[in-house]
Amino acid sequence: MAESNKQDPLHGLTLKMIVTQLEDEYGWVELGQRINIKCFTHDPSLSSSLKFLRRTPWARKKVETLYLDTSSQDGDVWTQAQERRNK
Repeated sequence: MAESNKQDPLHGLTLKMIVTQLEDEYGWVELGQRINIKCFTHDPSLSSSLKFLRRTPWARKKVETLYLDTSSQDGDVWTQAQERRNK
């Protein structure tokens, strides 16, 4: 079981952490352009987005894919977002 955790790049990340980091990186407008779903394009908020994404597997998959793509391009994006917030 420990081996499967090492292979899962999202292991240890919550959906809240992923959405927060993507919103920090792109903002709601660009996030809505990259993933055209209403929770990002019409009066977006963290809580409404999480509620929708937890009920909608296809949308959650798109968010997780964008997170992984962003992470692979920018290195450790979560750490970078935390550093920007602390400045």
